[in-house]
Amino acid sequence: MISGVGIDIVEVERIAASINKEKGFREMVFSKTEIAYCESKKNKFEHYAARFAAKEAFFKAIGTGWAESTLFNEVEVINTENGKPDVTLSGLTLETINSMGVKTISVSLSHIKTTATAIVIIEK
Repeated sequence: MISGVGIDIVEVERIAASINKEKGFREMVFSKTEIAYCESKKNKFEHYAARFAAKEAFFKAIGTGWAESTLFNEVEVINTENGKPDVTLSGLTLETINSMGVKTISVSLSHIKTTATAIVIIEK
């Protein structure tokens, strides 16, 4: 049963500026796997922005916003073997979300040169 939907849109340049200017921003927001993935891409900031939008959409979908006992870099956007985006959780964030009864997290990403967007659907 769907229990939450979240959507977010981000300006790519805003994420690029944060990564380039704010020391530690990238590591606070993104996992090591996400950083490696984005850094391997020609238009890396579009990929960072899409993942940032997915994290924001995720927190909207769970209905609490950025809750205590959750960390942005513990909400990880990965790609399956066929390229489909997926969300995995770790650490305290995983424990917190499991305690909420979340069973399935679906995500879709889109990005162009200037903007990135994501939608997340939570099922319990």
